[in-house]
Amino acid sequence: MIKPLKFLVMKTNAVRVLDNLGISYELKEYEVDPDDLAAESVAKKIGLPPEQVFKTLVARGDRNGICLAVIGGDMQLDLKALAKLTGDRKIETVALKEVQPLTGYIRGGVTALACKKDYPVYVDELIELFDTISISAGMRGLQILLAPSDYLRAVKGTLGAIAQDKPAT
Repeated sequence: MIKPLKFLVMKTNAVRVLDNLGISYELKEYEVDPDDLAAESVAKKIGLPPEQVFKTLVARGDRNGICLAVIGGDMQLDLKALAKLTGDRKIETVALKEVQPLTGYIRGGVTALACKKDYPVYVDELIELFDTISISAGMRGLQILLAPSDYLRAVKGTLGAIAQDKPAT
């Protein structure tokens, strides 16, 4: 009897989007710790610096509603800068309980690829500093490595300075 491979990578909807667009990518699996879903931890597990592992946050503006903000794993979202870029007066990240109903993804697996709806995507301009970036494949434990230009094309992303350094702890 042939045993199925334990580490057979599942094709997520996010990966299917890239396949349909003819975009090349690499998948990286990692061990998930449900108590530590931070981008910095994911970066360490896949062997990349945290600034190269981009996280996707869900935000709601007072004028334009839901959008996605994509920033480096070592940064925090600059809400004022995001509001300016989106044309909102005020913008806030949504409550964790709203993330899955809005996107179809759970915390630690949110990606701008293949969301429930086609939300506007705003990407921090630092993404252009890298040849390769890592983003969630739409599930915990799987990352997609691809060129920033391909990612921006796939999500129809708008570039802007929307990240700021995290405060020292």
